[in-house]
Amino acid sequence: MKVSISTAQNHAGDALMMPNGPDALIAAIGSQLGAIEEIEYFGPRFDGVVVAKVVSCEKHPNADKLNVCRVDDDGVVAGVERGEDGLVQVVCGAPNVRAGLLVAWIPPGATVPATHGTPEPFVLAPKELRGVVSNGMLASANELGISDNHDGLLEIEQEAAVGSPFKALYGLDDIVIDLENKMFTHRPDCFGVLGVAREFAGIQGQQFKSPDWYTQVPEFGAPAADILPLEVRVEDAQNVPRFMAIAMSGLKNGNSPIWMQAALTRMGIRPISTIVDITNFIMQLTGQPLHAYDYDKLAKVSGGVPTLLARTAKEAEKLTLLSGKELTLGTEAVVIATDVNPIGLAGIMGGQNTEVDETTTRIVIEVANFDMYNIRRSTMKYGVFSDASTRFNKGQSALQNDRVLNLAIDMFEQMCGAKTASQVFDVQNTIKKYEPVTVSAAFINVRLGSDLTAQQIADILNLTELSTTVDGESVTVTPPFWRTDIELAEDVVEEVGRLYGFDKLPVVLPKRAATAGVAESGLMIKSRIRDILSSAGANEIMTYNFVHGNLLDAFGQQREKALQLSNALSPELQYYRMTLLPNVLSTVHANIKAGFSEFAVFELGKSHNNFHLDETDANLPKEINLLGFVFAADAKAAKQKSGAPYYEAQKYLDYLLHKLGVAYSLKPIEGELPDYPVTKPYDPARSAFVLDVHGEILGMIGEFQSGASKKLKLPDYIAGFEIDTSDLAAKSNVHTYVASSKYPKVEQDISLKIATDVSYGSLKSCLEQALAKEKPQDGIANLTALDIYQSQDDASSKNVSFRLTIASLERTLKSSEVNDLLDAIAKTAEKEFGAIRL
Repeated sequence: MKVSISTAQNHAGDALMMPNGPDALIAAIGSQLGAIEEIEYFGPRFDGVVVAKVVSCEKHPNADKLNVCRVDDDGVVAGVERGEDGLVQVVCGAPNVRAGLLVAWIPPGATVPATHGTPEPFVLAPKELRGVVSNGMLASANELGISDNHDGLLEIEQEAAVGSPFKALYGLDDIVIDLENKMFTHRPDCFGVLGVAREFAGIQGQQFKSPDWYTQVPEFGAPAADILPLEVRVEDAQNVPRFMAIAMSGLKNGNSPIWMQAALTRMGIRPISTIVDITNFIMQLTGQPLHAYDYDKLAKVSGGVPTLLARTAKEAEKLTLLSGKELTLGTEAVVIATDVNPIGLAGIMGGQNTEVDETTTRIVIEVANFDMYNIRRSTMKYGVFSDASTRFNKGQSALQNDRVLNLAIDMFEQMCGAKTASQVFDVQNTIKKYEPVTVSAAFINVRLGSDLTAQQIADILNLTELSTTVDGESVTVTPPFWRTDIELAEDVVEEVGRLYGFDKLPVVLPKRAATAGVAESGLMIKSRIRDILSSAGANEIMTYNFVHGNLLDAFGQQREKALQLSNALSPELQYYRMTLLPNVLSTVHANIKAGFSEFAVFELGKSHNNFHLDETDANLPKEINLLGFVFAADAKAAKQKSGAPYYEAQKYLDYLLHKLGVAYSLKPIEGELPDYPVTKPYDPARSAFVLDVHGEILGMIGEFQSGASKKLKLPDYIAGFEIDTSDLAAKSNVHTYVASSKYPKVEQDISLKIATDVSYGSLKSCLEQALAKEKPQDGIANLTALDIYQSQDDASSKNVSFRLTIASLERTLKSSEVNDLLDAIAKTAEKEFGAIRL
């Protein structure tokens, strides 16, 4: 947001923008408002340029298009060749040069202002043009850097003393401060010079008073010219709180006054024509965008009576903007339309079909207010950014529309000779009004560390025209119509702190209880998982939460079940991931290619999908916390492995859950995998569900489908697991210390013959449950798998061997006790699975 101090001062009344000089203002902005991106001192670029009067103007003897002028500068410029009459000779080719004209003269030795700050600034010197010496030049608005107009000299029409500095005119001896927009995100009024001037006054202890035209409710009179037919309607009341318009006729469009062109240029806006410049100037002044339509073009594209209609866009209808960009609209956008076609993207940019130009003599002025969130969505979707959208998406107050329209009417009447030619249309829907906020001085002082009385607080707030009443030690603040940010007592605290000055507050730490905060269980369990898997040799990775649709396809995950991003960071990141394993597996090939022959990687992260919806809002997906793990080895390393990759993954899973104190079991997959994202990567024949003690699914473990492996160039020896970590903390029963027995431990092996279709996991789970039930109360027991053997001559059965390790904390166990325990668990296996002890 570029703020011209000169323009701000013109609308500040008795308040001074720089009572203590520019450095003090700049320091106050930095400490009480926010960051300054750039400071431009405009005056120095006009150093040496003086106001001069063309005394005589005669044709150049050797050039048809040049004139030899004698100019009077009252003798203020030294070191320049003069005639006996004290006048200076300047050759000029401008078509409008003539005797009696007041102009800007750039004498020899001065820099052409338009080249100021460029790599090669142009410094003038006496120069011979077709045999006649020209001492400097008479300047156009373009050469002075005021506008793009170079058709003729800039004619000084206001009173100015000959020989006076040109920069004293039109507010050119100015300072422009470029403020960072983020500091005003919640302050739409500060996207206008008037609002910023109010803040500048307040932070420097100056009482600001807004101009009468802004504070007083205007009364619009009857049309002054023949009535122009016009119809104004709002169909989308939710997104258009207020819509005002009026028709005007008899305009003379051309170049706007020099002071306005100069003001716009200083604020970074290119002057175009009087009509456009007026709308841009008012927007810069008040923060309220407004738009002018060519009435005759509007009538041409309307079906009957010229119509302005604010409505929701129709699916796939077309609109060509002023910038030339053609849009294909969707139904979420709000457009300004006639009764036939759209003529503008509401609050963002008008259309080419009603654009004003040099032939425009009749216009319709629109001053409207639009929903800030709708403007943001449309801006991002269509990639159209403008000064208007920047202001509307901050939430401009609809209560200032009538003031802005009244100012626009006055300026069009004065500068263009226009007359009102219709009633003032004012369609009002839901306009939010802000209620008074009452806050105690103690509430403010506790939060700021200040010691202000209620009256002092009121005096501070009054500086920026916040209406206050004091009742004892409480202050009631009534926000003016332009303030949309004061709703809570905390908003008043912020306002007092900023205006009073944060640097005046005591630098003392607030008193707080020294009680340590309670550790968050979700974070603690993640930290434990990281420590456990890292100690087991696994490496943590981090990948994007977003994935390409092709990665979903590789694992059979349906794209329509994933959440698609409307504004993806890149084409590679189109969807929110439904599980972690595709991301983790996508890193395997690159690591093997980099020379890592054997490794384990894991990731802790979140996923979303359309299978699970939030319990509190069925329209939102549930956020799921997951752990994804993969063990992989290349062909050479795989030869050193004695078992299938499934068991490598299971070792890590068992180690992790054992350390966490989470009891679990594995359940074989029967039939087809259910239609759920977490199951898709796995090969059903070589995978299993991971269940908790209640039989609920924690996740899955296993080897992967060959199709996915081929697409991601995965090695043959690879397996992994993925479990839901959301409730692991509640299921964890971690003991930080387990006593070691001082008595001898006993190891005994047991082999069982079972049917081939009985899974190892179900057998082990059965034995462990029996062991927990039958072991001595003071015993420490552990069951470890030794071997699974199947004879080539007997396909119907297999032998599974386990090793039992057991010890007592209080005594030496007898062999009979251990044998009885083995008999008991063997009987349980016989009962459950028909197992035969070998």
